[in-house]
Order: sequence, then structure tokens, then C-alpha cells
Amino acid sequence: MRALILLFKYAYNSGFMGRAAEIELAAAPSTASGSSSPVNGGGAMIACTMAVALSGCGFHPLYGNAGLNAGVGSTLANVYVEPIPERVGYELRNELLDLFNAGGGSSDAAYKLRLSVNETEEAVILQTNTAITRYNYTLAAHYDLIPRDSTTPVKSGDVTALSAYNVAAAPFLYATVTAERDAKNRAANDIAERIRTLIAVYLRTANAAPR
Repeated sequence: MRALILLFKYAYNSGFMGRAAEIELAAAPSTASGSSSPVNGGGAMIACTMAVALSGCGFHPLYGNAGLNAGVGSTLANVYVEPIPERVGYELRNELLDLFNAGGGSSDAAYKLRLSVNETEEAVILQTNTAITRYNYTLAAHYDLIPRDSTTPVKSGDVTALSAYNVAAAPFLYATVTAERDAKNRAANDIAERIRTLIAVYLRTANAAPR
């Protein structure tokens, strides 16, 4: 593990971490020479070494289906997400259903996921004529994961996401409506990703616990 930490420090100090875009755009020698860029080669070597080291330490990402074992993935697919009021609730529920890969009804679900949401908007930029030109949008969600044949949650939590959108001046008012909708969708998608990760962590721990 100490060697892994030193490797991360070396990568950071060398500028390989956090500069993927710069490495991708770095000028490479002409194909006629048949040589490769030493910067790109070094970056690839460090990336491969990190991947092997992280795998050896038991690190398994939970974003994407690759980070889930078969038991957790199948259990997530058997989570019934209860309907959520309002348009943003509809967006949040649909995103969760996609992330869980769930399509069943409440009767055959292993768990029920119950959510409540609260939306707030705050004007953050005002012109001298008091016209509002930008809003901060906050979406807060409380969730309860409830097993079948039970009314007591085994996992509960609160998740908050912040987004923002600009207010367009007349005659482009429809642009404001679109920007507001997109900001709410981004917040809902962010919360769905985080809830999915939190529940996946809980399910993986629960499945690994001795029976």
C-alpha cells in the first residue's frame, strides 16, 4: 500500500494525474518516424501500474455495472422505486429505474425505495434594474430502503444536489424555461447516481455479512 501511495504522489507531481486532456492533445512525432511520444508512454505505464495496484488492493468501483457483483446487481434490479410527486420526481424515479435496471412491480420486489423531494430556488445575480439573471437550484431527497414484508427501513439517508441556470432576456424567454428544466434534470440525475451508489454499498455489505 505504501508503494501505491508513493506511485500516486509521483504521478501527481509529474503532472500525469488531472491532465488527461493535455496528454491526449500533446504533439506526437510523425508516423513516418515510427516512434511514440515519451509523455504518452509514461502516462500509459503509470495508468496501467495504478490499475494493477488498485485491483490488488481490492478496489472495485461502484459506478457502472462492472463494479457490482452478480448478487448486488440482481438485488438492485429487484428494488421497486415508488412514484415520486412533481416533474422532477418523475425524472428522478426514471433515472433510478434505469440505474437499477429494474422493471418489475411492487408485488415481487425484494425492496421498496421510498423517496421524498424538496426543491428550492434562489436568485444569485441581479442587475442594477433588479432584474434576476441567474438562479441557484437545490434539490434535496430523503430515501428509505424497506425490505419486502416489512415497514422498517434498513437504509435511510438524505442527498442534496445543487445546480444553476441563467435567465434569458426577452424575447428569448423560452430559453429560460429550457435552462431551468435542464438544471433540474441534472440535479435529479446526480441524486440518482449517488443514491444508487449508497444502496449498492449497503447491499454489497449486507450480502457479504455472515448469515
